[in-house]
Amino acid sequence: MVRDGFYEESAVSARSAKEAKFYLFFKIFAIICGVVAVFLLTFAFPFIRSATETANEDPANKTEIMIFALLPYFGVVLLFIAVGVGSWFLKNRFNVSYDYTFVEDELRITRVFNGKRRKFIMRLYADRILQIGWMDSEAFDRAVRGFAKKKIKRFTPNREPSEGKEFIYVIHSDSIEKTMCILECRRQLLENLVMAAGRNKLERK
Repeated sequence: MVRDGFYEESAVSARSAKEAKFYLFFKIFAIICGVVAVFLLTFAFPFIRSATETANEDPANKTEIMIFALLPYFGVVLLFIAVGVGSWFLKNRFNVSYDYTFVEDELRITRVFNGKRRKFIMRLYADRILQIGWMDSEAFDRAVRGFAKKKIKRFTPNREPSEGKEFIYVIHSDSIEKTMCILECRRQLLENLVMAAGRNKLERK
């Protein structure tokens, strides 16, 4: 095994071209919803004034008239806002990739949205790695039984590894809890992790 002081690679979605279109669609749709909501709000004050004048004609039922007059209007505005916000966040579920950066004795994992916006996720420190192995092994089947779903973090957008890559798992411990991380990487990253953490941490197939 040859260890590099610095190594970097990415787990890119096999459906990235298709998912990029979905990302763009939801982004544009969210912007359109926002523009429509703002456009409707520009008529809010005249509409409220008109509804108030109508309600003043019947003081006994003023409150009910105001509610029935304003509720549909602002209900539509809130609907556009809610759909726009939902679409804006929904776009981030498409065309997601992960960058793995190995530096000295730690692995930094970053989530990348649509190939542009990056969000740092976590660090795996070599001296806190308890076990490394392949997902298609009996060792993984044994290890996964000890973890709840929320303790298993999948840092790959794919269900099958891309050509030249494989799925590995890393069990990492911090001062609070143990976490199992699923990575999609080439053999070189696996070798760097094993050399940094110790060969005794590698579970053979």
